[in-house]
Amino acid sequence: MSAVFGVFCPRVGVPLIDGGTVRLPRIVGLGNAMHMILTGRAVDSLEALAMGLVNRAFPTREELLSGAQSLGLTLARFPQQCLRADRRSARLHHSLPEKVALLQEFAGGMEVIEGGESSAGAQKFSEGKPFRHATPKEANPGSLPPKEVPLLPKL
Repeated sequence: MSAVFGVFCPRVGVPLIDGGTVRLPRIVGLGNAMHMILTGRAVDSLEALAMGLVNRAFPTREELLSGAQSLGLTLARFPQQCLRADRRSARLHHSLPEKVALLQEFAGGMEVIEGGESSAGAQKFSEGKPFRHATPKEANPGSLPPKEVPLLPKL
């Protein structure tokens, strides 16, 4: 595992002005972020995994590429409106008061439900068909093949 992460600009006197002092503490916690920001020390992939900077580590570049492609295909097969609504909620509501975040999560979820994308999954559930361990294709048989699914928008 050869990946290395770090905040190296303090080594040469360049301040963080790209959101690093805001985003990094939210991802890895204030203590880990302060250590990375103030020392400019490199963090290897296993330490990055332990602190939550990454959620997977792969022994080789080939396995990394294969794992990334597999994840992409899995996400592409899920119902996209639902995926986007949940992603948006998780990203945007982090700093909101819980009550406001819950109301916004509900509103975003209702847009998906009212849009009709949830009907197939709800139908299977009401028929007693389990899909807890279903593959994305089994959970949403009408989903588009990966090559036809648009990329998720950046938020």
